[in-house]
Amino acid sequence: MSDSSFEVLEDIREARTLPKSVYTDTALFERMKESVFAPSWQFIGDTDLVKVPGQVVPQTLLEGYLDEPVLITRDNADRVHCLSNVCTHRGHLVSECGGNMRTLRCRYHGRRFGLDGAFQFMPEFEGVKDFPSEKDNLPQIPLGEWGKFLFTSLNPAVAFEDWIAPMQERMAWLPLSSLTFAPESTREYLVRANWALYVENYLDALHIPFVHNELSEQLDYANYRFELYRHSNMILGSASAGEECFDLLPSCREYGQSIAAYYFWLFPNTMFNFYPWGVSVNVIRPVAVGLTKVTFLRYVLDSTKLGVGGRQSRARGRSGGRGDAKRGALPFLFARTLCA
Repeated sequence: MSDSSFEVLEDIREARTLPKSVYTDTALFERMKESVFAPSWQFIGDTDLVKVPGQVVPQTLLEGYLDEPVLITRDNADRVHCLSNVCTHRGHLVSECGGNMRTLRCRYHGRRFGLDGAFQFMPEFEGVKDFPSEKDNLPQIPLGEWGKFLFTSLNPAVAFEDWIAPMQERMAWLPLSSLTFAPESTREYLVRANWALYVENYLDALHIPFVHNELSEQLDYANYRFELYRHSNMILGSASAGEECFDLLPSCREYGQSIAAYYFWLFPNTMFNFYPWGVSVNVIRPVAVGLTKVTFLRYVLDSTKLGVGGRQSRARGRSGGRGDAKRGALPFLFARTLCA
C-alpha cells in the first residue's frame, strides 16, 4: 500500500492506521471540499435565529473552506428557508447584515426577491424577452430540521432523514424545543491539526484514562459502549458510582441505567454531546491542511445541573465535557508524532 492510497479492511484485526498523506496532502485537502464537504450535511444554527416572519440571517457555510454565502429566512407564511445569498444578476451578496425585512433587495442593481427566494422585480428590465425565468430566483438550498436545530447541504449525497435517523431515534425522549442557546458559553479554538485527526481523537476512547483524569473518574470506562451506523457513530458513557447521570424516561433504551452522556458523531464533522444539563454542539471546520477551527455551542435544558455541585459539574464548568477545550492540544501531539 502506497502512502497515497489505502483500503478499509473488514476484519479489524488486519486494520492499519491511515497513511500520513491523509492528514498532510494539500491537494487531497482541497479535493475533499467537493468530495466530502459539499455533499455533506452541516449544522448552521437553530430556529431561534429566525423566530418570527420577516427575519433574515446571513451565514457563511464552512467559512474559510467552502465559503458558501447563504441566507436563513422565515417568510410571511412562517416557513423557514435556506437560500443562496448570491444575487442571480451579477453575483453580489443580496443581504450582508440581515434583520427584519419584507423582501430581499440587492444593493448593486436593485433586484428584489421574496423571503422564499422567488424573483419579484428588476428595475429597467422592461421588454426583456423570456424574463423572468426560474434561473432568476435565488436557489433554494436543502434544509434539514431536527427539533430546533437546522442543517444544510450544497449537494446532499444522502437524505437528511437517513443521516439524522439514529440520533433522532435514540434521543427522541429529549424535549429539544425546551433547549435554550447560551451564547455566553460559546467557545472557539484553533487547533494545529488536520480536521480528520481531530475527529479521530473524538472517536478514540482509549486515550481517556491517560489524558482526561477527571473525565475518567466521572465515567465508567470499562462500560463504554459504541454503536456504529451508516453515517454516524454513538458512544454511550456510563456514569461512575455517585456521579451525575440522566433521569431517563421509561421510553429510553437505557432506562434503569446510570448514563452520564451520549456522544454522537455525524459524518463528517459534527458532534452532538448530550449531558444531563443539555447539549453541546461541536462543529469542526477545516481551515488549512494542518489547521482546524473547533466551535462549541451550548444548549441548556436544566441549568440547575450546569456547573454546580460535584466533581463532574466542576470539570464541565471549566471545559464543557467530552470534546472540550482541554482536548484541543491533543490532536497536535498526535500530528507531531505522525508527521515526524
